[in-house]
Amino acid sequence: MDWKNISEIITNQGFPIALSIFLIFRIDRFMQELVSTQKEGYQQIFKQVSMVQKTLSKLNQQNRDYYTLFCTDIQKELASIKARFREAL
Repeated sequence: MDWKNISEIITNQGFPIALSIFLIFRIDRFMQELVSTQKEGYQQIFKQVSMVQKTLSKLNQQNRDYYTLFCTDIQKELASIKARFREAL
């Protein structure tokens, strides 16, 4: 083989192979960055959902406490009305 044939082989086959390898490494790096960004996004979503769940639980407990007190006051009021009604009879 002479140098002309070797240079043609390298030009015709080597360049596309080198370009393909280069692009594969670029795509691989891009995919790794994409996966890491996706993981970070999921972590942020999980944190936000956890905060919302805690807030809703707190509000539900506050509502339960309020309505428990409210119902207790109503029961006391009804008991006093009953007592006055019985005294009136």
